[in-house]
Amino acid sequence: MPAQVSNRFLDPAVLAGISGLDLIAKTVVDGFLAGLHRSPDFGFSQEFEEYRAYSPGDDLRHVDWNVYARTERAYLKRYRGETNTSTIVLLDASASMGFGGKVKKFEYAKYLASSLVYMAHLQRDSAGLVVFHDDVANFVRPSSRQGQLMRLLHGIDEAELGKRTNFVKPFFELQQFMKRRGVTALISDFFEKPEVVVKTVEPLRFRGNELILFHVLDPGEIELKLDDGALLVDMETGEALESTPDYAKTEYRQKIQAHIEELRTKAQAAGIDYFLLRTDRPLDQALREYLTIRQGRK
Repeated sequence: MPAQVSNRFLDPAVLAGISGLDLIAKTVVDGFLAGLHRSPDFGFSQEFEEYRAYSPGDDLRHVDWNVYARTERAYLKRYRGETNTSTIVLLDASASMGFGGKVKKFEYAKYLASSLVYMAHLQRDSAGLVVFHDDVANFVRPSSRQGQLMRLLHGIDEAELGKRTNFVKPFFELQQFMKRRGVTALISDFFEKPEVVVKTVEPLRFRGNELILFHVLDPGEIELKLDDGALLVDMETGEALESTPDYAKTEYRQKIQAHIEELRTKAQAAGIDYFLLRTDRPLDQALREYLTIRQGRK
């Protein structure tokens, strides 16, 4: 029953009606943690190492209450690299991200980005943000200092769509700031050749960094449906293509599935995580599935 309630509140269309990315992020993460059916140690970027006894002044969020219930003694979980990890979220703000029905891809991507920086905040990680299209539109330097979460959420909230996607320039600039080991999450619709995407982003894995590609697509892009002939217009280039219902059902679907599979295969071959997100899917459910897959590889 709790999972059903959680999913109801985390439906993307319902999230769109919540005022404020801070509330959206908290709602998503709370639902995500509740759905794990275990301690709130979600281990996104940190690895559990050992317990230590509670001392006055310690953060109660890190107390293992299951151990306390058994022993009536408070212990905190310590993490490997607790003060040396960072989470950087890269948010694609190109024009194609504006596509969508009830929830546009860019809105969904903002919900995801907000949830990831909120999780980093709970883990006391250093967190940063890069908003890009054909250039870097905003860069919030990674930090764990007070007020960083609000700076990140403000940066995500204020992000606006640009024109075309250019992975090369923002990723070259980002490499100059990758000084610490951590996790880099790239959120995009990846309308670029898979080999170009992987070749461009692969250097971000240097120095022990983990790289995750969150592939955000609208259901209508995956399963294009046309009742009659239509003119399909590229939102970034303006190029148009005449299409028919038969093309939509056959050739188009084959091409988009081939693109998704090629990007997944090339990313995984390069040691990069890949995860497809449809914008009609509850975020807590998607994040739990990703975490399960991630933990299964360790």
